[in-house]
Amino acid sequence: MKTQSKETQENLTPEQAFNILKNGNQRFVNNLKANRNLLEQVNETSEGQFPFATILSCMDSRTSVELIFDQGLGDIFSIRIAGNVLNDDILGSMEFGTKVAGTKILLVLGHTKCGAIIGACDAVKIGKLTQLLNKINPAIDAEKETKDNRNGSNVSFVNSVAVNNIHLVIEQIREQSPIIADLEKQGSVKIVGGLYDLTSGEVSFY
Repeated sequence: MKTQSKETQENLTPEQAFNILKNGNQRFVNNLKANRNLLEQVNETSEGQFPFATILSCMDSRTSVELIFDQGLGDIFSIRIAGNVLNDDILGSMEFGTKVAGTKILLVLGHTKCGAIIGACDAVKIGKLTQLLNKINPAIDAEKETKDNRNGSNVSFVNSVAVNNIHLVIEQIREQSPIIADLEKQGSVKIVGGLYDLTSGEVSFY
């Protein structure tokens, strides 16, 4: 697998970038790996980087995007935070990744059985974590189907909230960043959501 160069990045369309992620996840699920020399990629990226994707994901130790999508060094700008929530610093990083560095796809990736989502559903209060979990409350409020057991022990409820959170974060990106919204309107960047299944390893895209 070749390392991304300025030329390959520029010639890549957002849809092609999306397909790279989808195909990479299928390789991961089927326990296949693209043939790449990571040490060689260290040398090839030492003078510059030309990633094709910017991905916001959870800090969960089981959700490393380079592994999930079978990518190498220099392929992905990876932004990780508990609950894949959004703040101004993360948004600024996304603007750098898309507008400045030229990535073609922006993915918001949540996952099943997310500890941050569970904590928010249980209204956990722990120091600075409290304000982070509060960012997930709108996704809890948006879940209207579950009438009973609206807490972290209800796996179905937790996963539904995780999906809501993905969609709400995407809405926030479009609303709070005119730069990224314009790139999407121009067709320069594709914004998608995804949910990683901790059991199967598969990503469902939205």
